[in-house]
Amino acid sequence: MSEQTDSQLVERVQRGDKRAFDILALKYQHKIVGLISRYINDSDEVMDVAQEAFIKAYRALPRFRGDSAFYTWLYRIAINTAKNYLVSRSRRPPDTDIDINGEFQVDSAVLRDVAGPERALATQQLEQVIYKAIDDLPEELKVAVTLREFEGLSYEEIAEVMECPVGTVRSRIFRAREAIEKRIAAIG
Repeated sequence: MSEQTDSQLVERVQRGDKRAFDILALKYQHKIVGLISRYINDSDEVMDVAQEAFIKAYRALPRFRGDSAFYTWLYRIAINTAKNYLVSRSRRPPDTDIDINGEFQVDSAVLRDVAGPERALATQQLEQVIYKAIDDLPEELKVAVTLREFEGLSYEEIAEVMECPVGTVRSRIFRAREAIEKRIAAIG
């Protein structure tokens, strides 16, 4: 249903209805801001880059053919805009600031047996290990696992965003998970 709604809104924008784009922007603004904040620390800069990404999307929308979902297409624009912003500022994309919000699949059976402050400490240590493991991943593995685990994109959508075959996405996610699991196993 959401896909049909996006398609209908895109068609309206392509026919000149600017309000339809406002609806799309409102629908995805929080996700795009969250994505960009994984690359840029300063909240004001995040908002500027998000606005720039939406402007680029609006300008490119007449050429949008619908080969991919609008959301996937917008994601690719946002990632590229954030990376271009960092390059223009002569900065490398940060390896930190990936928010662990419970969506990452971790076997927490060990943590269930620990009570009180010990459990809180163990959870904090596990989160630090996960942060560091993701931090240390090569960029293409980090992006793939982030889009899958935190943003919930399908393998096909990730392939479109990363402009690579689905098999490559599967391999990158497998290698990323394997590296993270090794780090977790090392503390246990």
